[in-house]
Amino acid sequence: MTSITPQVLLKAYSAGIFPMAESAEDPALYWIEPEERGVIPLKGFHISHSLRKTVRKRKFEIRIDTAFDAVIRACAEKTETRDVTWINTRIYKLYTQLHKMGCCHSVESWLDGKLVGGLYGVRIGAAFFGESMFSRETDASKVALVHLVARLNAGGFQLLDAQFQNPHIEQFGTYTIKKADYHPILEAALDGEAEFNTVGLDSDVERVLRLAMDGC
Repeated sequence: MTSITPQVLLKAYSAGIFPMAESAEDPALYWIEPEERGVIPLKGFHISHSLRKTVRKRKFEIRIDTAFDAVIRACAEKTETRDVTWINTRIYKLYTQLHKMGCCHSVESWLDGKLVGGLYGVRIGAAFFGESMFSRETDASKVALVHLVARLNAGGFQLLDAQFQNPHIEQFGTYTIKKADYHPILEAALDGEAEFNTVGLDSDVERVLRLAMDGC
């Protein structure tokens, strides 16, 4: 079994490649480079009227990097609508190491002191690579994504890579880019500088919505 270190993983992302497993039970990892890449727009991110209302109600408390381990484990769980997950033990260990290195972050939705939704992803330069999300309450992962986009816009990020297009994220205006067109965008973002830890942002929901929808 080929050894993959966190450093190798970061180099792979910088080349437009990322690992996946066939299932949580399969110990093997496979390098993936999609012919068409899913990208979530940082400018022109679409938020439905109902989701805006949910964000404004402050139903969920948003926390950053306080429960990374729990987030990735929740993303790996099977659900009623998801029989197979691609997060195996090697994926879990690698991304946990990246988190400890400060290169991988979680955005978490909490309700009554319980973690009920969230997402995690890898950060390099001004690029953020979304990996997976989960939700145990209606809109919990969607609200986390809204806060992520606001945080990336506030910090000067240039790219939010979703890897693949799918119906769940299509509602936010996600689009696809052919591999040849993706690489110049990736390289520019990797050369850029951005700040992920924007202090006090998540408590100001109107600023969050403004940053998520308008990028400014």
